[in-house]
Amino acid sequence: MSVLFGLLWPLERFNTAILAVGRVIAVIALAIMVALILGQVFFRYVLSDAPNWTEEGARFGMLWMTGLMAPLAYRMGGFVSIDMLERALPRIVSAALTLLLLAIMLWVLVIAWERGLNNHVDTLSGRGCSSSLKWPFGIEIGKCGDKFQNNYQYASLWVGVNLLILVNIELMIRQVIKLLGQGDRLKPLSADDFAGAD
Repeated sequence: MSVLFGLLWPLERFNTAILAVGRVIAVIALAIMVALILGQVFFRYVLSDAPNWTEEGARFGMLWMTGLMAPLAYRMGGFVSIDMLERALPRIVSAALTLLLLAIMLWVLVIAWERGLNNHVDTLSGRGCSSSLKWPFGIEIGKCGDKFQNNYQYASLWVGVNLLILVNIELMIRQVIKLLGQGDRLKPLSADDFAGAD
């Protein structure tokens, strides 16, 4: 049992810290996304000419916001779930079922990790250049010159899946501890862990 807690505590601390940082970045990405969309609406309907890069910039913010907030929502139980069966079963059976579902989720996430890297980040489209999103002040970086490389956007999926895998492993260890009857020793996961990220 001490081995499980020895694995859990560092992973728990790491996830809490990295997800708190991710939350701050996601909030900034959301603010930028909203500002770009409102700016596009203003320019299009008031001045009749919107900059063409605002839509792609908003999508960039949305992708990163999603990639960084999904692991936090998963860890806090924020995803929609149907738990009628889990609640109806005896505690041991319910815990075993939850562990099985977490194992299936880990398998799906490992597949998503490979697809995210090989089908989005490190592909022809990922290595391509943005059609309209440019670096500010005419800065030129890499082969795309002053334009963003697409894999800066597509990396959000891969980063999000990496964080989801870490959270899933933490949840699996917690579930094994509960299954072994030591759940009362676990610190509950709550939004209070992220109070400093506001």
